[in-house]
Amino acid sequence: MSDKTAPRKIWLVAGEDSGDQLGAKLMRGLRDLSDRPIRFGGVGGEAMTEQGFTSLFPIDDVAVMGYLPVAARLRTLLRRIRQTVRDVMDARPDILVIIDSPGFTHAVASRVRKRMPDLPIVDYVSPSVWAWRPWRAAKMRPFIDHVLALLPFEPEAHRRLGGPACTYVGHPLIERLEELRPDAREAQARAATPPTLVILPGSRRSEIERLMPVFGATLGQLRKRFGEIEAVLPAVTRHRALIERLARAWDAPVRLVHGEAAKHEAFRRARAALAASGTVTLELALAGVPMVVAYKVSRIEEAVARRLIQVPTIVLPNLILAQNAMPEFIQADCTAQRLVEALAPLLAGGPARDAQIEALSRIDGLMRLPGGEEPSRRAARIVLGATRVT
Repeated sequence: MSDKTAPRKIWLVAGEDSGDQLGAKLMRGLRDLSDRPIRFGGVGGEAMTEQGFTSLFPIDDVAVMGYLPVAARLRTLLRRIRQTVRDVMDARPDILVIIDSPGFTHAVASRVRKRMPDLPIVDYVSPSVWAWRPWRAAKMRPFIDHVLALLPFEPEAHRRLGGPACTYVGHPLIERLEELRPDAREAQARAATPPTLVILPGSRRSEIERLMPVFGATLGQLRKRFGEIEAVLPAVTRHRALIERLARAWDAPVRLVHGEAAKHEAFRRARAALAASGTVTLELALAGVPMVVAYKVSRIEEAVARRLIQVPTIVLPNLILAQNAMPEFIQADCTAQRLVEALAPLLAGGPARDAQIEALSRIDGLMRLPGGEEPSRRAARIVLGATRVT
């Protein structure tokens, strides 16, 4: 018989900032829905700490991406994996929720499953098994009981690939639609002259270094065709100096802005966008901004990607729509001339712009949850349902 007064013990393990943000919202949802107090433990960052969480160690110890950075810190990572597994073993929680960062969190979950086979384990954020290394889906089944997906097509991908049970719980961006959608004055600004073009060269140093020159050349050619253009570049804070230096080499002026609020304000006024492939394309889609997407990687990364990538597009809104509505220019196709030819109709107006706007209008219906439920609450509901009764 369970003790209704005893707290539930829910262990959360995040491995980077984005997972920390999801974990904080999940904690709020769990407290709102639980019929008992909850004791949290595991690994998290600042956002989870603000919710009263005490992390086993600083999340920065494991927030590492890329083969070389991981290799350089491998001893620390292995030590933190072992420490996290011991902590779960000692605490004997009612459920373990791992959040994104599969290189770290899956290593923890697989080891915990071997030692505590009856402990429910939920994975919040599906790895991109639909895009590359699809065999990972089936490899997850022995140690993951349920995957909480952020993208609506992911449950079908796991079913097709033999992965664990998977439920779409909604992307956190759909909780921020008011920040992305223009008011009446901003909607008028989208049609004003000169047009506003938002330029987004990525968030990683390598992306910025490869895309800034071609994006600058694109802006220069667009200005020759259209005259004045209000170009706005939301700069990633940690790469601000690099972006400022590269932007000074552009022939055309661009206004750099900083912070989430300024970025979203630019989205609400933008007539079109030129963006690196990534989550920002989903933000633009939800803001209703027609876009052209570009990407460049090293030759080694290109060779690997050609063998491993399994999807016909790398643009998230296109994957959600099951339609290549947003043009993308990758590697050798990523030239100023091609980007100009794709952007010009979006700035000028006409059938190409109208077709994108119609496609973007369907994103809402595909991403919203029934009854307008918030993603964090949907995720919390599933976690509580999977929690072991004690």
